[in-house]
Amino acid sequence: MRVVFAGTPEFSVPCLEACRASGAEVVAVYTQPDRPAGRGRKLTPSPVKQAALGAGIPVEQPETLKTIEARETLAAYRPDLMVVVAYGLILSRKVLAIPRLGCWNVHASLLPRWRGAAPIQRAILAGDTESGVDLMQMEAGLDTGPVLLERRTPITREDTGGSLHDRLSQLGAEALTEGLRRAMAGESLRAKPQPEDGVIYAHKLEKAEARLDFSCAAIALERQVRAFDPWPVAEGDLAGENVRIWAAHALDENHRGTPGHVIAAQRDGIDIACGEGVLRVTSLQRAGGKRISAADYLNARPELRGAR
Repeated sequence: MRVVFAGTPEFSVPCLEACRASGAEVVAVYTQPDRPAGRGRKLTPSPVKQAALGAGIPVEQPETLKTIEARETLAAYRPDLMVVVAYGLILSRKVLAIPRLGCWNVHASLLPRWRGAAPIQRAILAGDTESGVDLMQMEAGLDTGPVLLERRTPITREDTGGSLHDRLSQLGAEALTEGLRRAMAGESLRAKPQPEDGVIYAHKLEKAEARLDFSCAAIALERQVRAFDPWPVAEGDLAGENVRIWAAHALDENHRGTPGHVIAAQRDGIDIACGEGVLRVTSLQRAGGKRISAADYLNARPELRGAR
């Protein structure tokens, strides 16, 4: 089976490796053009491009797939199947029709919930207790295609955007491996249409969403902190200083404090009054500094110890 793989971020790399390990022939990799990154804003290849070059696979980086030239280049690879994992470009009907078996997509949610750009973080923000990956037969709509295979995983209160990302990335590779194995054995995978009810869109993350509003319930703020680790990282005012908050958990406690005020501070955490409950901050970062524990922060601000 001749496979063209399309993906860009680190999330996609295990699926690229699954394609290579399956016995299929990965004839080309499509990925986003190199983008400026880091303090020097140097053009940097995507994680998928780096993996493809390391494996000696031809790489294509078109700005768009809407041109005739781009479609002719894709068709010249004579793909039986195109596998798309967080690629970043919309595929038109003309592109979807090029591979003999169409295009498969690995999506990081249990469809139709959380179609769109940021399903992992939106699931945590919403307080979902379960997530997963769907291997989907692509069609022209945004994440609307029928589901071929599914893998599920619980979301715990210890999960962050980063930990759930990594777990779903591996589950996606497992689902893709099974799909490729069965397809290469001549099996036709049953495509299950998505339900019409329960459609929710996971809109792209905005950095402004990471600002904590302590008039909200502590459990909602805990979810923000978890969802936005490792990006864009929650931030808020702590006793007059703006800090990034890397880790915190909600306490179901009554208090008389004004939301946003520190009501207790000890080595195991700094307690901030919320509109409902208390948020205990355990890991944070000062401007220009590195991530530190609450105990280290209190060493720098001893006046907060024992706050009431």
